[in-house]
Amino acid sequence: MKKILLPLVALAFATPAAAQSIVVNGAEESDSTPLSVAYEELKAGRNEAAVDKLTHSTLDRDDPSRLINLGTAYARLGKTADAQTAYKAAITSSIRYDVELANGTYMDSRWAARTALANLDRGKPLLALAR
Repeated sequence: MKKILLPLVALAFATPAAAQSIVVNGAEESDSTPLSVAYEELKAGRNEAAVDKLTHSTLDRDDPSRLINLGTAYARLGKTADAQTAYKAAITSSIRYDVELANGTYMDSRWAARTALANLDRGKPLLALAR
């Protein structure tokens, strides 16, 4: 297991996604109607608008896409403690599914949140806008 995990971790940090932030689109592979997780606001760099939208969202408070994007918005605004809280909530959420990253790839929501938190704690760029 360790032999498989190490290359995966290296790959996650070596991809072009490692130079971007995580933003979740909210669309599932079988769903054509994306969740409203402030993807457009984050993509446009409107981080305050993203925080407002996500904190007043009708989505479940434990939805990982909402929490990951909220963490990203907070991180971009320099609110590190709030970003950590949001990422940790996504990691421990009882809701779990694959999220679509900005580069079009899919990643487990907990893995995406853990990666974003690890990068935040190291002062590195956030993973990739988890759309």
